[in-house]
This record gives sequence, C-alpha cells and structure tokens, in this order.
Amino acid sequence: MTLFINCIDEPLHKVLWNSEVVEAYGEGEKGPLAGVKVKNVVTGEVSDVKVSGLFFAIGHEPATKFLAGQLELDAEGYVVTKPGSTHTSVKGVFAAGDVQDKKYRQAITAAGSGLIFLLDGTCNYKSCREYHICKSFG
Repeated sequence: MTLFINCIDEPLHKVLWNSEVVEAYGEGEKGPLAGVKVKNVVTGEVSDVKVSGLFFAIGHEPATKFLAGQLELDAEGYVVTKPGSTHTSVKGVFAAGDVQDKKYRQAITAAGSGLIFLLDGTCNYKSCREYHICKSFG
C-alpha cells in the first residue's frame, strides 16, 4: 500500500480513476508505445493520453488480442516476458500478473508481479511520462 500511496502522491503521476484503456498505439508501424485511448467508464468519454509506458491489469483470461502484432504473445495469447522480469518485447512496456502468468493467474501473483513491474519501471522513471490508469472495481 505504501508504494501505491507514494505513486499517487508523486506530482509527476496522474491517476485516472474509473477508466480503462480501449486502445494502445505506437509511433509508426513498429515504433515504441506513444499513447493510449482511455474511456471513463462512468461518463463514457474517451480521451487520448500520451505515454511511453503502460501497466495493464486484467482478469483470468488474458484479454490481449489488441496487443497482437505490437507485443510478442505466445500461442495462448499471454504476453511473453524476459525470464525473471516484467520486460516485454517492446522497450518501456511491461507485463505482470494475469496477462503473462499462465499457471497461477491469481490476485497475489498479480500483486507480486505488479511490484516487480514497479521496480522494473523505476529504471525508466525519468525517461517516460508517468501515467497510471486505474479502474475502480467497487
């Protein structure tokens, strides 16, 4: 919880509550992540957010079809990460928990992987615009 509080207290971070990513896009055909389209689930408004990194948390079945051709996915649709890390095939894009863990896919695994993401992402902290997109489940 302390890491989350530190995250939302950081002036460079912008937390978008009650929101979900509906599209991620890059620079050019094979360029790095450049931004996301975000839908407010309360108002329905879709906005464009320029980012160079994204933490995406989803449920038990990896809803990663929108990433096909942008990130390396395995035959079952899970995001492929470098062993022992959350790094994907695209610099600045990390995968944790349910989108990359076939075996456990449970909240504790996602939480643990989320911490690994946070630590991996810290390495890129000064090199990317920091946006954290949070969807309210309550």
